Amino acid sequence: MRWTIKPQPDPEKVKQLASALGTDEVIATLLIQRNITTFDEAKRFFRPSLDHLHDPFLMRDMDKAVNRIGEAVSRNENILVYGDYDVDGTTAVALLSSYLHGFYPNVATYIPDRYEEGYGVSFRSIDYASDNDISLIIALDCGIKAIDKVKYAREKGIDFIVCDHHRPGDTLPDAVAVLDPKREDCHYPYDELCGCGVGFKLIQALASRRGQTIKDLLPYLDLVATAIGADIVPITGENRVLAHYGLKQINTSPRAGIRAITHTLKKQQLNISDVVFIIAPRINAAGRMKHGLHAVNLLTETDFDTAVGFAGEIEAFNTDRKVLDQQITEEALKQITDREEQEKFTTVVYDETWHKGVIGIVASRLTETYYRPTLVFTRTGNKLAASARSVSGFDVYNALESCTDCIEQFGGHKYAAGLTLLPEQYAGFKQKFEDVVAATIDKKMLIPEITVDTEITLDQITPKFHRILKQFAPFGPGNMAPVFLSKNLRDTGYGKGVGEGEKHLKVTVTQNDAPAFGGIGFNLGDKKDIIANKKMFSAVYSIEENHWNGDVSLQLRLRDIKE
Repeated sequence: MRWTIKPQPDPEKVKQLASALGTDEVIATLLIQRNITTFDEAKRFFRPSLDHLHDPFLMRDMDKAVNRIGEAVSRNENILVYGDYDVDGTTAVALLSSYLHGFYPNVATYIPDRYEEGYGVSFRSIDYASDNDISLIIALDCGIKAIDKVKYAREKGIDFIVCDHHRPGDTLPDAVAVLDPKREDCHYPYDELCGCGVGFKLIQALASRRGQTIKDLLPYLDLVATAIGADIVPITGENRVLAHYGLKQINTSPRAGIRAITHTLKKQQLNISDVVFIIAPRINAAGRMKHGLHAVNLLTETDFDTAVGFAGEIEAFNTDRKVLDQQITEEALKQITDREEQEKFTTVVYDETWHKGVIGIVASRLTETYYRPTLVFTRTGNKLAASARSVSGFDVYNALESCTDCIEQFGGHKYAAGLTLLPEQYAGFKQKFEDVVAATIDKKMLIPEITVDTEITLDQITPKFHRILKQFAPFGPGNMAPVFLSKNLRDTGYGKGVGEGEKHLKVTVTQNDAPAFGGIGFNLGDKKDIIANKKMFSAVYSIEENHWNGDVSLQLRLRDIKE
């Protein structure tokens, strides 16, 4: 692991901010590193407010979208709410369809079949709309590159509103409205919204025309927070406000579907990590293993007992997903055993029998193992489909853009993307992708990096210090949980490997006679020799609460240790 300490801010600025806030200089340092340099900016950061949300009509085409939906309602048209089959797409469809159903009955939902239709807008869905006298399709979390599909719909007399957050291509679809803050000609103040977030801006705009306030929309924020966590968008600016209030909604009065997933948990307060690792995988499992409409049905259900039944079905899908995920990961790892494959700058593997629903997870697992840009391919119909994952700092979307001569279709983000190509393109693509990455990646990016905020001593970790740290949440990209470095630590002599195969490392550390802190390092069991015999070592860690038998204490969550 590479330990990289963030640039440390000007000490004078740190002192000034610490004095203005009445906090210690470590807190001031953490804030300045997050571009928070004044009292007012800190107040805005620590006290997210719904007043901080931007006017939705600042988004290009928002007025056109709202007007077209208004026309559809006044003319009694049938509306189809369409979304991708992942968490962002299904939450967005649940959000918009349930909002529209609050005042208008003629609303249907559509999630494409992952295996028969693939990602994004499909021709089949447009035929479905035409057969069912639907004249307006609202696409969420997809559609920005559906030029031919939107044209086909227009030829059938069907209008499109596109609500997307992916990067547009050179041409925009010829839709009635294209809501995408990443449009070059869109000057919306925040361009990191997820697909469900763009959907929320649409209902915010609709609500304002209907005389509603932002407080009337609070019940929808549990969906938005779930999508923000699952889609790994930055938790900064508007996303941070939406995530903050969405978590409040999840913890106080979640919709029946989310409560059906979480009601058996013993945790009193769920955080964004719980959303990412507990709620999101189950919602995702529907589209991975069966069909995304199962997730929409769960998230729009208002009866709790019925929702519990839906959640039970989805739990079974998730169990099946785990089995497949493990099996395919093992098979994929066997393809990378020879030295030539291991020395490449990329990992590209393929098996026509692999389940399309889990190749994204497998790509993440391989990236964790070999730490380089990774693609996992499987066969779907007469094409090959892949999920791509990247390493910190490397833009896999740009790399794929350089390989377009070997690709049929692709889309996504900096760190995660999807693509399809023809079987005869595979060998050429695999070599081209390797060449592009080899030529453009900084070789340091191929070594996993731990970014350290600042160095502290153990005596600086006090209950007050931790109370303020907790207010930095919700954590995520752009606002990760602070990571600290401490040197000259010693284990008190009771450190040991714990868990199955002593895979994890449990320590009790002290420094210069400071009070001892317990610590746990997951997957660090093989480093127990570093702490043996009270040898001095350095550690990078975050600080967390340890709940045990009703007692709460602070402990170090070790990320890595070195002699």
